[in-house]
Amino acid sequence: MNKMSDMDTDDAARELVQEYALDASPEKVWRALSIPELRAQWLPGTEHAEPLRQVPQQELRLRLREAEPPFLESTVDLQISPGADGGTLLRIVHVLTDARVQPAREAANDGGFLMYAT
Repeated sequence: MNKMSDMDTDDAARELVQEYALDASPEKVWRALSIPELRAQWLPGTEHAEPLRQVPQQELRLRLREAEPPFLESTVDLQISPGADGGTLLRIVHVLTDARVQPAREAANDGGFLMYAT
């Protein structure tokens, strides 16, 4: 069993990717992403998000924490690029990063064989 591919599968299970073609200029979309009050109008729950990285007009990474128990943590990458006809491509990558929900790993020496004593 290949442990690296297992990790990739586990990571993919915690990642949600959404892509949108927007009929708005990249500048307008960037304002909607980067100004917390505007962002809260279309992405609720991010009013108190902690900015982790910002590349103006391109990408914004936020750390989020749920307001109610179990208070899970995640990151959201908001990426924009110019689209066709003056529009914008928006890619949202939401990753659950909270260690409490990481899948249990199998022992490294688990070859998947079961032996019976007779």
